[in-house]
Amino acid sequence: MPLLPDNPFTSLTLIAAPAVLTNASSVLALGTSNRFARAIGRARALAAILEKETVSRDPLTIMRVHHLNRAEKRSLLLLYALRLFYLALGSFAAAALTSLLGATAASSSHRFIFRLTLDAAAVTGFVGVGGLVSGCSLLVAETRLAVMSVSEEAQFVRERFKDYLTASEKAGEPG
Repeated sequence: MPLLPDNPFTSLTLIAAPAVLTNASSVLALGTSNRFARAIGRARALAAILEKETVSRDPLTIMRVHHLNRAEKRSLLLLYALRLFYLALGSFAAAALTSLLGATAASSSHRFIFRLTLDAAAVTGFVGVGGLVSGCSLLVAETRLAVMSVSEEAQFVRERFKDYLTASEKAGEPG
């Protein structure tokens, strides 16, 4: 049996695909870490403002309490997404390593080791893809919450200053 497969791109693909997905997981983890830090910062800022406020039925206070609750949910979603991206990162690294071992075992007479590495690479690859997909869906949910807060704040400000808006701004046209 030859040392290399007939098509050298076979081994390269087995190793490169998890490597590319590892990079994608790393980029998503980094971006999610930044989003997580911003959500935590927003929650702390809201909590500090709310600690100073004395009027409990003020519409602005009520909105801030809603936003604090939303910031907490956002933080939790981002934490779960980070965990999934780290799982994906580790899974793709494991898939790359087991693919390399499998490529080596493919040219040997150890069929059991080859089959074991093939199965391990497939399982870890699927776990990694599942982590990426699940983490990305959590990012979509977190983004939705962030947009809800921004829209709510914008609506509040528009209502508060509606007398100062020009006719075109009231119609929603750009200035």
